[in-house]
This record gives sequence, C-alpha cells and structure tokens, in this order.
Amino acid sequence: MDIIKTVNEIADILNEKNLSKISVKADSIEFCIEAKQAVPVNFAAPVPVIPASSPITSVSGSAETGSFIKSPIVGTFYAAPAADKPPFIKVGDRIEKGKVVCIVESMKLMNEIISEYNGTVAEIYVKDGEAVEYDQKMIKIT
Repeated sequence: MDIIKTVNEIADILNEKNLSKISVKADSIEFCIEAKQAVPVNFAAPVPVIPASSPITSVSGSAETGSFIKSPIVGTFYAAPAADKPPFIKVGDRIEKGKVVCIVESMKLMNEIISEYNGTVAEIYVKDGEAVEYDQKMIKIT
C-alpha cells in the first residue's frame, strides 16, 4: 500500500465531495482527514512545532539569542490563512504561546504552526509561498 498516494487520493475525495471529515482504516493503518474552513485548501492536520533547545551558534562563533520557530516538515510557507487575508503575524507583534503563526503546506495538507513561546516577533526568515526544509528557522521570537 502506497500510503502517500492513498492519503492524496482520500484528500482529493474530501475536497471534491465537499465533506468535512473522512476516517480510513485499512490493514494496520488508521487515519482521519478533517476539513477546516479557515484554510484555503481546507485540510488541517496537527503538527508539533519543534522547539529550539539552545541558542544557535553561527560559523563566526557568535550565538544568536532568542527562540526560533522551525519548520517541523518540508513544505511551503504561508504567512496568512488565505491570499486575501492579513498575515498571522508581522515583525514587532507581541505573541502568546499557542498562537498560530503560519501555515506549512505539505502534500496538500495545511499544517497550522503554533508558537511555543511568548514574546515579540523579531524576524521572519521566510517569504510567503517560499519552500521550507525540515528544521529550517522560520521565525525568531525575543
């Protein structure tokens, strides 16, 4: 069973039939895909944010201070819930732990990325629509 192909086919069915939820159980695999209205393609799956455990040291040896929200998956970065909506955050915004800061799309699934930190958005390293790699720094919080 090609799981990636199967998930994509089921996600297409969800979208085509305008369903809100599909649960699938086959062999030893079980999963659920649920539509979410605020996301343009209408797919959402919880994805944990990978917390920064220590300051990152650059090649020159100086340590960057602050906390970093990194991409938990390879995908496409979206700063807003839709093209015609304002971005979730901008530099200078004060954010609280638990706030959605961006979306990373991977395999047609829109994954809301949640801040694990309280603080101020110091820098956004990624532009809207840009590809991100696993563990890539996206946002700096101070």
